[in-house]
Amino acid sequence: VSITMDPLFLAWSSYRRRRFQRCADICSKLLSGSPYDQAAWSLKTRALTEMVYIDEVEVDQEGIADMMLDESSIAQVARPGTSLRLPGTSQGAAPTPAVRPMTQSGRPVTGFVRPSTLSGRPETMEQAIRTPRTARPVTSASGRFVRLGTASMLTNPDEPFINLSRLNLAKYGKRPNLSKTLFEYIFHLENDVKNVSRHYMFLFARLQALDLAALATEHAQFKDWWWKVQLGKCYYRLGLHREAEKQFRSALTHQEFVDTYLYLAKVYQRLDQPITALNVFKQGLDHFPAEVTLLTGIARIQEEMNNMISATEYYKEVLKQDNTHVEAIACIGSNHFYTDQPEIALRFYRRLLQMGVFNCQLYNNLGLCCFYAQQYDMTLSSFERALALVSSDEEQADIWYNLGHVAVGIGDLTLAYQCFKLALAFHNNHGEAYNNLAVLELRKGRIELLKFILMYIYSKHFTSSTLSEIKCYLKLIIELLADNCQRLVSEHLFTVLVISLILHIGLHKNHVVYSQIILQDPWLIVQ
Repeated sequence: VSITMDPLFLAWSSYRRRRFQRCADICSKLLSGSPYDQAAWSLKTRALTEMVYIDEVEVDQEGIADMMLDESSIAQVARPGTSLRLPGTSQGAAPTPAVRPMTQSGRPVTGFVRPSTLSGRPETMEQAIRTPRTARPVTSASGRFVRLGTASMLTNPDEPFINLSRLNLAKYGKRPNLSKTLFEYIFHLENDVKNVSRHYMFLFARLQALDLAALATEHAQFKDWWWKVQLGKCYYRLGLHREAEKQFRSALTHQEFVDTYLYLAKVYQRLDQPITALNVFKQGLDHFPAEVTLLTGIARIQEEMNNMISATEYYKEVLKQDNTHVEAIACIGSNHFYTDQPEIALRFYRRLLQMGVFNCQLYNNLGLCCFYAQQYDMTLSSFERALALVSSDEEQADIWYNLGHVAVGIGDLTLAYQCFKLALAFHNNHGEAYNNLAVLELRKGRIELLKFILMYIYSKHFTSSTLSEIKCYLKLIIELLADNCQRLVSEHLFTVLVISLILHIGLHKNHVVYSQIILQDPWLIVQ
């Protein structure tokens, strides 16, 4: 007699071993024979949710639409050191922008790329839409979660697993065991968050996730901290940050929880209140001393506010609690590198290599640290390994750009010229490579090519369109003056009109070079 394992127990075992697809398949077979099996239904719902689960604490990427259409700003002109959106000044002994590179918003480039930082982000609409990839959304944050949650169709090919339009949410809201599972399914898999509650129907269409959370909270007599946290998450996704703040603070009155402090601090960061976010993190540390996630949150905010000394101290506290924290090691190593301590930075990056981090960025940083620490025997070998591990053209362009810097450092300008050309071959919008290539062209005396390269660095389309507009106006001026004035008088009047024209059009402040060229010989632009 053969003994078979209970299918439901087998599905639960697969779920515990994180084999979610197998668990969902077994539950589907059980539901095909018994459609009202609540245990199989709940387990399949949890398995499908885990397959697309997103950590709400870490994923926080503000789209261009969110930044441009922000309605939650407190003050238009924030005081220095109290805003994450204004360029900050260096505090303490932090390196100047001439030493440490900055983003276009004035924030220092960190040693660890995070979704909430501005490192690696396209800062203009032209940069965001120049390629078809969707690494950063142009729309609001909720659209990004839709793309992440629906990367693979996990429902049945014929019909969805749960027909949300036919659900009686009031019925499920009174059953805590099923309502929590159903909420996570709707929130993470269906991404249907646009319903506040029955009391706010005049603001939003009454859809599923937030309505279910509101009903369940009401059934729990507004004492269940878990449901209040879920309400806050829904409000946050909808951009209702003040309502989310109320829910998170109400949840903290019922239950002190680390994630709740992280959610509340994230709300204040989105509201551009970093000082309040720091206070929230410190309140969390009072209840959870030496908590790594809270210490990391403080260090991140200090780093974004350009307070590098304080950020480094908090990262060191993180390493005292967790000596394998990759972000803390990378950020401390980056800070040592930009404060003229490449030997110490090399120790931190080698520690990452010992921990198993194996990518082109790490070998690139190792190569730079070896070069500035005068360990030339390891420099080229590190860059060779970095080139062997690249996964995109942008990464390859950055590595060739750094190799060009190494070539400049050893005095081989021919090799540097070729490296910068290779960087532009892989990424034709690499502004730093254009800048250094222009310097090398200047040394060779190629002034015309230098002007062309420099014009391409900053908003070439805007520059070209502005000059074309000026050219059209100048041709019209010449036609009006050609028949009535002599050449000498025309040149004087023509120069005055050119100055008025430039002021009228409002030539960009970074295009002063082009305006000076025009004023030196205004007739060149129309020839």
